[in-house]
Amino acid sequence: MLLHDTALVFGRYARQTLRSTFQLLFGVLMPLLYLLFFGPLLTDLPLGTQGDSWQILVPGLLLQLGLFGASFAGFAIIIEKQMGVVERMRVTPVSRLALLLGRVLRDAAVFVLQAVLLVLAAVAMGLRAPLGGILIGFAFVAVLTVALASLSYALALKVSKPQEFGPVINAVSMPSMLLSGLMLPMALAPVWLDVLSRLMPFRYMVDAVRAAYVGDYASAAMLYGVLVAAGFAALAVTVGTGVFRKAGA
Repeated sequence: MLLHDTALVFGRYARQTLRSTFQLLFGVLMPLLYLLFFGPLLTDLPLGTQGDSWQILVPGLLLQLGLFGASFAGFAIIIEKQMGVVERMRVTPVSRLALLLGRVLRDAAVFVLQAVLLVLAAVAMGLRAPLGGILIGFAFVAVLTVALASLSYALALKVSKPQEFGPVINAVSMPSMLLSGLMLPMALAPVWLDVLSRLMPFRYMVDAVRAAYVGDYASAAMLYGVLVAAGFAALAVTVGTGVFRKAGA
């Protein structure tokens, strides 16, 4: 029943997304602009890590796509609450876990598709990376999206207005982006900033994808990244499911 209910919820939101090609394409716009206007500035700069500038920048942009996109996914539930959709869902026998999983799996599918478009653009601009590394990058985008979208939906059920939701997300997402080394490797940072960044789980995911993009699949960075991503996703889905059950949504 869980799989059946999840498929129903996923299908409902997937159809909504497919009817809005603007949403699909606009979501990749910001990382694409970084790729076009920021990427060429890094060419031939000593970045202090393995790989060229594209193998450093593109993994960060992939996770930036998941970070910002999934963090704001909860806005949809706030709108649904205002329109009475959540109230109608509360009286259905559908599993509360399925109501969460159907949503976050739709989000993961959307952002992986956007990640594919971003990588294709990067390849056209000069990115060269092993296919295995590229696929691993897509997997990290999916896992990060599931984790952050779960927390975003949970927060959205706790607030009543978008004005309460947006500032909280901005307060979390911006420091996460700056301290995780999405744009530039933290090897370039002073010691105190490098130490502070190690408290951010996103840093380990970024380092893992960068290792994958140079074909270093057996590194410590890859191991830490996989463990942090799996643990973070499990914790986030657990928290999100608990909130959905209490809210009856």
